[in-house]
Amino acid sequence: MINLPQPAQKIIDTLKKAKFAAYAVGGSVRDLIMGKPTKGWDFTTDAKPEEILTLFPDSFYDNQFGTVGVKIKEPEDIYEVTTYRSERGYSDHRHPDKIIWGKTIEEDLSRRDFTINAIAFDGKTIVDPYDGQKDIEAKLIRAVGNPSDRFAEDALRMMRAVRIGAQLGYMIDPATADAIKTNAQSITSISAERIHDELMKLMSSPYPGDGVLLMRNTGILKIILPELDASFNTQQKSPLRHHIYDVGTHSVMALKFCPSADPVVRFATLLHDIGKPKTFHQDESGLITFYNHEMVSTKLTRNILERLRFSKKDSERILALVRWHQFSVDERQTDSALRRFIRRVGKENLADILALRIGDRLGGGAQETSWRLELYKKRLEEVQLQPFTVADLKIDGHDVMKQFNCKPGPIVGKILAQLFAEVEAGTLPNEREALLALLSHLSHKIKIGVATNGEE
Repeated sequence: MINLPQPAQKIIDTLKKAKFAAYAVGGSVRDLIMGKPTKGWDFTTDAKPEEILTLFPDSFYDNQFGTVGVKIKEPEDIYEVTTYRSERGYSDHRHPDKIIWGKTIEEDLSRRDFTINAIAFDGKTIVDPYDGQKDIEAKLIRAVGNPSDRFAEDALRMMRAVRIGAQLGYMIDPATADAIKTNAQSITSISAERIHDELMKLMSSPYPGDGVLLMRNTGILKIILPELDASFNTQQKSPLRHHIYDVGTHSVMALKFCPSADPVVRFATLLHDIGKPKTFHQDESGLITFYNHEMVSTKLTRNILERLRFSKKDSERILALVRWHQFSVDERQTDSALRRFIRRVGKENLADILALRIGDRLGGGAQETSWRLELYKKRLEEVQLQPFTVADLKIDGHDVMKQFNCKPGPIVGKILAQLFAEVEAGTLPNEREALLALLSHLSHKIKIGVATNGEE
């Protein structure tokens, strides 16, 4: 026996008390049946929007689809209550051209995407005309009614089928999968922003690699990420190389083994080798190389990020990870080499690029030597304890200007850079007294007048 949480049941009880039918519906009911935590409850009712508004004073209605937002205090949330409806015409493959208020719950459920989302529950009775509960037991994503009709109504549903399957670990019903293959080209009618959102939801799912393979098998990947799709045709198994997969399969395996749950890091991991098809070279011995593939990968990734409207912040992170992923974990590297690597990647991206590297190695069939990685991480931490930039010095420009009796100008930066070089080389401790002593010594060697403008 399943029970609705008290705030959700209160929505239904309020509508029923006013003599309206009311049901919780959609993903929340699906999760409830599966015993999974859920939020963002959706409801459907035969009450019209204006009637819903009168029953819930703290509500709002600002759309043409019959959905009223009801503010919930405990827990703080907004529940959506939508009038029964049927829909006519989908000229943009996304939104109905015409909304018609429905009369029955069965009529309303017939317009929904997948059987597991077409289950209604009022706290006592489950309405399941399309056997969604059986599909939950079978772990199956199946379209309601004719799948081609559902995808013609909303082309984004094809990506949703893949994403929900990746979230739940479900398979896609063969007839539904065939309909995706047939209608895949209509994805081009969907906005870049919505494709971006579905991709990031897929990257956040428990099985993102399986989702990518589903997109490839159904033809979606070739449309939204042709650069990645092409990489499945590029082999990389050769003498003196650890790889056992083609580039595309390796990318999916790297995504699978990436230890980060951050969708941005996962997406960077998926794209890190897309430059390999353009840099493929095989010599007479059979050795395959991809020289400078990380630079080509960065260029192609930039095109993808711009095309799919990624934010500037996320784009910068992804590009940094893709550009500098080709590094070796070697505990024997000098401090200078480690500092150079950190400056390139950015301190804030170190954990992310190490996660990408783990996925990259394991996704290529190599064994991860944890002791070497842990030692490398320790070296990176130790290097960061040392002064990393001029800003880390225990003195600043004010100290220089006071010692040299000068105004702000190029000489100040020049002197600080000289001090930092000595600290970085280990010939001068980063201690205030030692730095001030050297400043005093330098001030006797470099004569600067009291009234100068900071010039020698």
